[in-house]
Amino acid sequence: MLKTFGIIRQTVIVTICSITLTAGEIVQAQEDANPILKIGIVQRFGERTQDRLTIKATSGGKLTLSFPSNDGKSTQTVTSDRVVVEIVAQPLSQPILDEKLVLSNHRSFENAAASAFHWGEKGIQTEIAQPRRWQVWAKRDIYDSMLLRYLMFYTLRSQGNLTVQLDRRILPQRAIASFTVGDFRYNRDQLDISSSSGIVEVSYQRENKAEINNRPYAGTLKLQPNAHQSYTLVNNVPLETYVRGVVPHEIGYNAPYAAVQAQAILARTYVLASLHRFMVDGYELCADTQCQVYRGLEDTTEVADRAISDTRSLVLTYNNRTIDALYSSTTGGITANYNDIWDGTPRPYLQSVLDLANRSENQRSANIDDDKNLKAFLDRQDGFNEVGWRTLRWRKNGSLDELQISLKKFLRFSGDNITNFNAIKQLQVSKRAPSGRVLEMEVTTDTGRIIVKKDEIIDAFDPPDSTFFRLEPIYKEKVLTGYAFIGGGLGHGVGMSQTGSYNLARMGWSYDRILNFYYTNAQLQKLRPEHYK
Repeated sequence: MLKTFGIIRQTVIVTICSITLTAGEIVQAQEDANPILKIGIVQRFGERTQDRLTIKATSGGKLTLSFPSNDGKSTQTVTSDRVVVEIVAQPLSQPILDEKLVLSNHRSFENAAASAFHWGEKGIQTEIAQPRRWQVWAKRDIYDSMLLRYLMFYTLRSQGNLTVQLDRRILPQRAIASFTVGDFRYNRDQLDISSSSGIVEVSYQRENKAEINNRPYAGTLKLQPNAHQSYTLVNNVPLETYVRGVVPHEIGYNAPYAAVQAQAILARTYVLASLHRFMVDGYELCADTQCQVYRGLEDTTEVADRAISDTRSLVLTYNNRTIDALYSSTTGGITANYNDIWDGTPRPYLQSVLDLANRSENQRSANIDDDKNLKAFLDRQDGFNEVGWRTLRWRKNGSLDELQISLKKFLRFSGDNITNFNAIKQLQVSKRAPSGRVLEMEVTTDTGRIIVKKDEIIDAFDPPDSTFFRLEPIYKEKVLTGYAFIGGGLGHGVGMSQTGSYNLARMGWSYDRILNFYYTNAQLQKLRPEHYK
């Protein structure tokens, strides 16, 4: 997931009810407590003709490869100890049009989902995709004719929706997966792979650079087409096995045991609350920091495995549903409300909390949205759970030239082909949340004003590591040359601070007390089907 490995100004205290963690009843049906997940471990395979997948059975094992027969009416099965999947360009008798109406672009799935909801309120059916940035598309099977798409495009643009785009490509050929077994080469759009040992090793090479090298995965694999004229390699893996591939890579190898247990519960909860993210591509979750890091059985640890076993099937719930179990590496001393970072429906369990182990219950949060209190908070380092971590506090400078380049790049990637400027004249924070996070940045340019909001600020400007910062102008001989971003934390800062959990665990806190500290009024329960289905 987007990680922040989690401040005070003169505080206006907000009193929030404490979380209650109770164990629920044990689930009887194994399949309900340990569902099979569909994780996209290689996304957009085949975008380049140099892409190559090497898939092997573990020592002495055999792969079983299943794929459609030539006539598409039956399934063909062959065995091998190794298969290399490459991409061939298949000429088309007639070029095809690949066209989508892109309604909006976003840094995060959370804001894409909020945008999709608002388009739906206007009567436009949508789907969410991630070609690179997250995008909201007009639903392709509804707007399936060029006339409908163009009519919608020009109508929306005339109404002032200037970032709506038509993404249009003419394809004279298509990429198709190709693999050889024995003396036969097969060109297929789909390939199912299992191993006699239950473990499959994957190497992925792109442009002569190994991105994954002999990484072992439990379960089965499926190579399948996605919505981007390429392929996704999907790992079908049981939940508890999946969590083994997440926990050590997210919490780190030196984390104290209670922090590892808390991470196991959050990893399990997060995936079950996020199974809808890649519906457009026919799988459920990705394997990188856009979701949460998953590396199969690579570098699993005895400590993490024990923590996963000790917390087996435990999830955090709110109103009997798994919560959006966001967490981050560093919050800077105070976590953020969900809506400090993203639009959409508030998450009552994701409220801003002071990351101080010795805080009293009536000091669960603080208001630090004015300049004086914010500066005092950012000048302080002692007492926080994250004390000693490099990302608790930082200062990063950006010259006007650098800021102009990053902002122009951001506008282009956001689909804004209208806004043009040559020079930034001024940056200022125009709106700030009580947690200190910047809600709006106002940029004065030589051609007008640009407003950048919430987590998009991280994409628009290179220096800041989070939206928790204040600005100081930099002058040279009384001429403005840039800005210093003085802040704390790394990433979104919502939910549990992973580095903060280290300190709490070293103080002897249990995993349920740690979760109670960061999540408001959530419940710790044994997994039941109604929690996520």
